[in-house]
Amino acid sequence: MGFAVFIHRADSPYEDSPATQYQFPSQYLSRVSASVGDWIVYYEPTKVSGSRGYNAIARVERVVPDPVKPNMYLALIAAGSYLPFPNPVPFMVEDGLAETGLLNAEGRVSGRAQAAVRPISPKDFDRIMMRGFAEDRPVLPRVGEPETPFQLDEPQAPFAFEQERERVETLTSRVIRDRVFRRVVLRAYNERCAVTGLKLINGLGRAEVAAAHIRPVERNGPDIANNGVALSGTAHWMFDRGLITFTDGLDIVISRHVNDRDGAMGLINQTGRLIGPQLERDRPHPAFLAWHRENCFKH
Repeated sequence: MGFAVFIHRADSPYEDSPATQYQFPSQYLSRVSASVGDWIVYYEPTKVSGSRGYNAIARVERVVPDPVKPNMYLALIAAGSYLPFPNPVPFMVEDGLAETGLLNAEGRVSGRAQAAVRPISPKDFDRIMMRGFAEDRPVLPRVGEPETPFQLDEPQAPFAFEQERERVETLTSRVIRDRVFRRVVLRAYNERCAVTGLKLINGLGRAEVAAAHIRPVERNGPDIANNGVALSGTAHWMFDRGLITFTDGLDIVISRHVNDRDGAMGLINQTGRLIGPQLERDRPHPAFLAWHRENCFKH
């Protein structure tokens, strides 16, 4: 086992789905196989417009031959392990390369930086993860969550987990993953309820809005921005109980089971559509919306 960097870009010709699989040619088989059972970091190249740099982590469960394309393989991602960084980490950070292992003996960036799959040291993995999850302005929990279940603010000394068990417990903790998911979703929606259009911040600086999974975690829904939507209390309650849903075009649909339809209509913003994130990649994915309509919505 060993940590690795997987290069992935949104316009990739490969059949990648970062939360579930990573497709790659046979030339990278040994490198990918070495990461089975361990964590990888997704990286988007700097030449990509609006590059997110190092932007997420995931754990590789196994590698299998691609059943459709010869000489291609799939790295299958462990269910529920994918987690995006609230703060994508650039290639260059304030004290040099984020991935220090790319430096050659002369202190220059080596050719390894061009490799689509490459090993990364535990120290560099922790260094990147620490920056990706750091909280410069915490999106505070609405109610009932610990203020600081895991402190990722950068300390004076280099950060590193003392034991592998400590890293695994941190990255798989539901409390921590829920907190990170909340940050990712609320920032994508600018802390505004996508149904009502209201952006309410209480006196303690907390956004009165929740990050709702479209496909729940317990039903194999990933902690990814396009499986989330920012909803205020009543809208969240209605969504979870199938009293409202969204079309692929983001129109808001009210169930015929709602007993106060006029009141429900009054909750919805004037456009009648979900107020989605500005970035296309953060908008609800049709596959998750379809799952909600088919499995939750009361027709």
